[in-house]
Amino acid sequence: MSKHVFLTGPPGVGKTTLIQKVTQALKSSGVPIDGFYTQEVREGGRRTGFDVVTLSGNRGPLSRVSPSSDSSTSRREYRVGQYVVDLVSFEQLVLPMLRNVNHGGDTEKRICVIDEIGKMELFSQAFIQAVRQTLAGSGTVVLGTIPIPKGKPLDLVEEIRSRKDVKVFNVSKENRNSILQDILAAVESCRK
Repeated sequence: MSKHVFLTGPPGVGKTTLIQKVTQALKSSGVPIDGFYTQEVREGGRRTGFDVVTLSGNRGPLSRVSPSSDSSTSRREYRVGQYVVDLVSFEQLVLPMLRNVNHGGDTEKRICVIDEIGKMELFSQAFIQAVRQTLAGSGTVVLGTIPIPKGKPLDLVEEIRSRKDVKVFNVSKENRNSILQDILAAVESCRK
């Protein structure tokens, strides 16, 4: 019996778009839902980073392209490719929301959107811990995204992928426009 629903697929295939569509549909039918998604930041037609956007409307930087000349920073940098991750900003936005979701006293199962659990987000040990707690809690259905396996496996991602209580949808260019109802149905059945 699934308790959580995750989408996986290659970058840019439409996982976040699907998450947003599912979120809208659930919200409009009155389902309690909170969480965050990750959004590309573009300047002059090129991607310069990612923002974290919470469903309550807060936004902050997750990562930015690092200026290559600036190699003399004294604080520890978390990097993924050309991006430098703003761990403080990410944690300030996401952790209070995750802790809050875990302490909801509703009899009704609430939904927590976590988009995504990827390399950038996994620099945060507190985030990893909060995600594990949310997955273990009984009152919350997680609707999340995880990257497809590539290179060195990410512990938490593989842990989620292999959980018996998680249903994973593989999003592709072929199915992304027809899969919405299946995801919605899966989330609804998790809430029962």
